[in-house]
Amino acid sequence: MALKAVSRIRPARWRLLSAKIMYCSCSDMPASADAGSSSEFDSVIRSLKNNLQPERLTRVIDSTSDSSLALRIFRWASHQRYNVRTVDTYSCMISKLTAAENRDDMDSLLGEMVRLRVPALEQALDGLVQSLSSKDQFDEALLVIQHATSAKLKLSLSTCNGMLCGLVKQGSGLRLFMLAYMEIVKSGVLPNVETLNWLIQALCESGRVDLALIQFDRMSRKRCSPNSHTFEILIMTLCSHGRADEAVELFYKMMQLRCTPDSSFYTQVIPLFCKSGKVREAIKLHQMMEKDGLQLGVHLYSSLIICLCENQLLDDAMMILNRMIASGLAPMTSAYVDIVDCYCTSAKFHKALSFLEENDVTESEPYNVLLRWLCIDGRLQDSVRYLEKLHNRGLVDCESFNILITHFCNEGNIRRASELIGRMVVSSFEPDESTYSAIISCYCRLGLYIDALGMFRRVSVSNLSLNSESFSQLIEVLCHMERIQEAVEVFKYHSKRGCSLTNNSLDMLIQGCCLSGRIREAVQLRSLAVCTGISCTFFTYDIIIQALHRLKKKKDVLVLFAQMVMEGCLLDGYAYTSLLRSFLTKETIFEATILFNRMVNQAFVPDQETFELLVNDMALFSFLNTVAESLLKVVNASGTVSPRIYNIIIYGLIKEGFKNEACKFLDQMLENGWVPDSRTHQVLVGNISAEVAGEVGQVYQTVDDDSVSNILLEGLN
Repeated sequence: MALKAVSRIRPARWRLLSAKIMYCSCSDMPASADAGSSSEFDSVIRSLKNNLQPERLTRVIDSTSDSSLALRIFRWASHQRYNVRTVDTYSCMISKLTAAENRDDMDSLLGEMVRLRVPALEQALDGLVQSLSSKDQFDEALLVIQHATSAKLKLSLSTCNGMLCGLVKQGSGLRLFMLAYMEIVKSGVLPNVETLNWLIQALCESGRVDLALIQFDRMSRKRCSPNSHTFEILIMTLCSHGRADEAVELFYKMMQLRCTPDSSFYTQVIPLFCKSGKVREAIKLHQMMEKDGLQLGVHLYSSLIICLCENQLLDDAMMILNRMIASGLAPMTSAYVDIVDCYCTSAKFHKALSFLEENDVTESEPYNVLLRWLCIDGRLQDSVRYLEKLHNRGLVDCESFNILITHFCNEGNIRRASELIGRMVVSSFEPDESTYSAIISCYCRLGLYIDALGMFRRVSVSNLSLNSESFSQLIEVLCHMERIQEAVEVFKYHSKRGCSLTNNSLDMLIQGCCLSGRIREAVQLRSLAVCTGISCTFFTYDIIIQALHRLKKKKDVLVLFAQMVMEGCLLDGYAYTSLLRSFLTKETIFEATILFNRMVNQAFVPDQETFELLVNDMALFSFLNTVAESLLKVVNASGTVSPRIYNIIIYGLIKEGFKNEACKFLDQMLENGWVPDSRTHQVLVGNISAEVAGEVGQVYQTVDDDSVSNILLEGLN
């Protein structure tokens, strides 16, 4: 009877314990959980009580949108007398938590799953890793692998390789990849060649090429033989890192191992060998590809033709082209361009034309290459004859005329260039930017600035732009002729279109503005140049600074200098010296101290004249103490400082109350065999007169802490 009573009590206690657990879990819910969530939970529980089966629980969890509610339902079901904690229910719940990015609860469930040794656990974890990897949830997949490793469970090799593949293709970085790889190794999964390929590729993509080569050498120890993909990864990486010779060595090692390249290897490696100038290896691969019965694509043929032409192997290039045509592929225009260029390099112009005619080439680009080479070779009359012949066959375009027009302009033959423009217009081709640029450039070289300016007016009416060379030449010739207003007009027109100007031309324009008294416009032009991407040299800034200095616009000098600092203008010794001399005034002496300290810290030293001016002004305004360290560096470095300068520095520092610093200069002075003058000696021994003592309080002057000074301090530091 007692045993029967105990058997009846135990289920009752279990139900009571479950009720308490559920009560506690519900009481732990935050106060923000609304009544709707509780009612949904109660409704689900009522429906499950009468029919609690694993399949039904899985469907309920899967259909519940709220992961927290799904977890409460799962926890409730776990404490019932029916065993519903199966692989499917756990997997479903973990997937729900993963979607909600709830890693803590996911980690807890995985640990519980492993601890309880749920049936078919190994297959379940394997499936989870596959599912998570397919969704690019690699952090979560790694968590599953870690739990599998802790339980000494082996995942399938294909699953592990799938995860490593995903990590590499997603570019997750070497750290996460190595964590996953080490966990796989710890779990006892033996890598195969695919595993090691992903390891090598991860190392290569992170720039660890030498480590990748070490792993390649160790493949045999892991009882793996490299395959075509292994060599493809390494050869591509070596070529992209400028190590083409090592790539070739690896290729021949591949041949020694009798490793057969696949189609991907040919497609990837042939263009790289061509680009790296490895002609012999590229041809060998082409022959192997034909032997294997693989068909080359258009791009592979084009890569081979370019490579052969660049190495002046015209006969081989022609052979490849003929094979390409025989295979039924139409050559790209670039292939004809390369072969014509190769013919013309050897001055075989007639053969180049015959080649194009024999192949019925109708695109204008290869013919333009021929025309350009005739002009380069100085055969302008032949180029005109060829142009007429091609024009009659309809094989020219605007660029064809521009090639000849540009070369006649370069020869200064503006009359013939104008005749060609006339033929161009008659042939229904409109002059474009290249046409106008060539003509204006020619006018500028001939000094015909009025004609050049008139042509520019036509360009602006047509809403066209000049190239950088012609734009710069026009600015320079207008500045030489002191037509600054027109030069400014040309600059503003082209700057709005993002056209670039040479630094020399910009300097001439800004200097012209400054000399003609248009300082404010010069400042605006500099700002406009920076906005359009034209980098200003220090000479550009110096022109404006000197002009502002002459007009005594000290504040504007400070603003411009602040802009120089913020725009990253590089300063050399000359630049520092020039700026320093500009700042040696009462209004800008504080900025001069900042600049001088910066100059010395960057190992630049002012010339002797500038240094003496600096010392005199710093002493006058009692700023010697702020540059004492820099002054000492200059004194030690130059060795040409006069006794007079030593006396000024020592006397000034003592007046400013910095006797220790003054003693350093005194020591240096004495080492050079000089002695202080009488005034400095009196200060040193303490015999300062009442008038001198009264001056000490007056020499300290406040320096305005304005916004420009703040910019300088921040920018220079």
